[in-house]
Amino acid sequence: MRALRASLLLFVSLAAASAADLKVKVIDPQSAAVSGAQVSLFSKGTNTPLKIATASAEGIATFGELRSGELKSGELPSGSYQIQVLAPGFAPQTSDFDFAAHPDVITIQLHLALASETVVVTATRTPVAAGETGADVSTLENGQLETMNPVAADDAVRFLPGAVVNTAGQRGGLASLFVRGGNSNYNKVIVDGVSVTETGGTIDLGTLSLAEAGRLEFLRGAQSTLYGSDAMSSVLQVWTRTGSTPVPEFRFGADAGNYGTENGYASLAGSRGRFDYNVFGNQFNTSGSGPNDDYSNSLEGMNLGASIGDQMSLRLRARHDNSVTGAPGAWNFNGTKVFDIFGATYVLSPDLGARSRQNNMLASLDLTVKTGSNWAHNITAFEYNLKTTNLDNGVSPENTPFGTIDTPFEALVNINRAGFDYQGDYAERSWAHTTIGYEFEDENGSVNDPIPAGFASGGHGLRLNEAAYAQQALTLGRFSAIAGGRFVHNTTFGNIGVPRVALGFQALRGGHILSGTRLNFSYATGIKEPRFEETFVSSAFQLPNLNLKAERNTALEAGFRQNLLTRFVLVANYYHNLFHDQIAFVTVNPMTFQGTYVNLQKSLAHGAEVEMQSRLTQRLSWNTSYTYTSTQILLAPTGSFPPNAQGDPLLRRPRHSATTLLTYLGQRWGGTLGGSFVGPRPDSDFDGFSVNHAPGYFLLDVGGWYKVNSRVTLYANGENVLNRFYEEVTGYPALRANFRAGVRFRIGGE
Repeated sequence: MRALRASLLLFVSLAAASAADLKVKVIDPQSAAVSGAQVSLFSKGTNTPLKIATASAEGIATFGELRSGELKSGELPSGSYQIQVLAPGFAPQTSDFDFAAHPDVITIQLHLALASETVVVTATRTPVAAGETGADVSTLENGQLETMNPVAADDAVRFLPGAVVNTAGQRGGLASLFVRGGNSNYNKVIVDGVSVTETGGTIDLGTLSLAEAGRLEFLRGAQSTLYGSDAMSSVLQVWTRTGSTPVPEFRFGADAGNYGTENGYASLAGSRGRFDYNVFGNQFNTSGSGPNDDYSNSLEGMNLGASIGDQMSLRLRARHDNSVTGAPGAWNFNGTKVFDIFGATYVLSPDLGARSRQNNMLASLDLTVKTGSNWAHNITAFEYNLKTTNLDNGVSPENTPFGTIDTPFEALVNINRAGFDYQGDYAERSWAHTTIGYEFEDENGSVNDPIPAGFASGGHGLRLNEAAYAQQALTLGRFSAIAGGRFVHNTTFGNIGVPRVALGFQALRGGHILSGTRLNFSYATGIKEPRFEETFVSSAFQLPNLNLKAERNTALEAGFRQNLLTRFVLVANYYHNLFHDQIAFVTVNPMTFQGTYVNLQKSLAHGAEVEMQSRLTQRLSWNTSYTYTSTQILLAPTGSFPPNAQGDPLLRRPRHSATTLLTYLGQRWGGTLGGSFVGPRPDSDFDGFSVNHAPGYFLLDVGGWYKVNSRVTLYANGENVLNRFYEEVTGYPALRANFRAGVRFRIGGE
């Protein structure tokens, strides 16, 4: 009887083990929950995943009831299963376990890694280590962003490899991004799954707040295969922080600094059962260092998530920002405000009446469904509304070589983008992954300049765009390949195909000093649709052109990645971009000066990027980079003159630039030191003052925080701490040394 009873107990135990939910908790080095991690379950020795789950806001990945056909714990030896965790921002982690003896929850602690070993999402639209993407990706994680404490995206992105940021003036000034010689509207910027660029790629990084940003990824190169229009030279993607603590966490704080700077913020975040939430707000104000240099930005947002069973999740995200910026214009060219032209002296002064306003709203609703053990489907519905107003009331006449001109104006842009995106991912093997997708987008908007009287212009446009894309990723031994294509139908330019191929080869697995050598090559094409202003606007001086084609980029890249002493990685790449069908304005009637936009211009950009990545300890990282860029206009409209004539270099692209970023993130304190060098670059005053360049400059920023206790943190940040006079755009002086200091409080949480 005892033997029978013992046998029954053993049978019940094994049956319960094979039917129980397998739960994996993913935590970071500080033991905080990591949400959104992709957790895969394998039988040891096989490469086909038995199941794939996504970690909840509390860091829990649940595999549901594991049927005996999937796991036969009584027949397999101890340690016969593996769990693989891919969490963006951390190193990939693989752990063995014995299912028959596993605890209620298996806890896996992630580790920080070198940049090339860090898991990223943007390069392939699925989690994968950066070094295996066949592309160049840089990241800023939550701890770095909190320590840098950037006012807007331009303050953070400028310290990433290959990024050249040109801000016209001070806080809130128009901030443009130039990557690998491409135009400033050749970058796709995505926030919470929604493109926040104006149609045709225009983006102002100077008003893009990073408040509550959980992480940022910067992908360089032509990426239109996965991201469509505007991804000609880079993709910049930002995600809002997700609530993760069972006890609600209320965070609030404020800081202040010179130039009348004040900043206040608050957030309420947490996770309870199947639900997580983060609701936040931020208000920033500054008066700037000169006349009409003030800037104000208010931001409100939320990130709400819900799990519907183990195979389905829903996420709603929204952000609204409203900003007002003084626009003093170009008035101080490289430190010079007095010009002698045609025997007359002109003393330039700031424009006191020009203002720039933005009122933008984005929202996205994500539905993720897992079917079977290998399929994941994501459907995102999105909407983005962009409203900008640039106006001048004429109270400060402009002093030019042609006399004093009073030029009041008002430029209005109101563009709405709405649609949905489907993405399907199939993990056939650990070495093979397929991604397919379909995107529909409705672009509807108007561009108007109602004044000055007699020269008003405007136009309304509608585009209904569709795209289908597919990508296959393979890793076979030392060889890896990523191949994909996108078919686009755009109302303006019709149909076009966009391919991309990236190849990698592990040439040397190496020993201690040279611990790995990887060779990479890629070929890709990029596209950019015309701006509404170029296609639809009609005026006394402009004819609309509804037949404009897409601007295109043919991009080649080749390089290597060399691991050194396990703590360092040297990455070097050569890139070659041929931009063609570029849109330029040409005069069609020389008597009336009436013209239109056409696809005519062609230009070349090529160069090299060299980056040294290092993780000196788990808490200390240091990345430094150098970029060389050579550009030339190959074809320009007839009658073009410098600086936009055939043979001229492209404006505002420096030949030499470099960045360095040192970050320490400890338990009690953290700090960051960032340096950005930008060499001399061609530029123009566009007013006849014969200014044709902007001098080089070096910018040094510092930041740090100290945790008084678990609830109170003191922090401070300094920008341009060397107090250098410099201009990123000639004529627009940047801020001299500026400092902010504040305190952050936390109530609740864990």
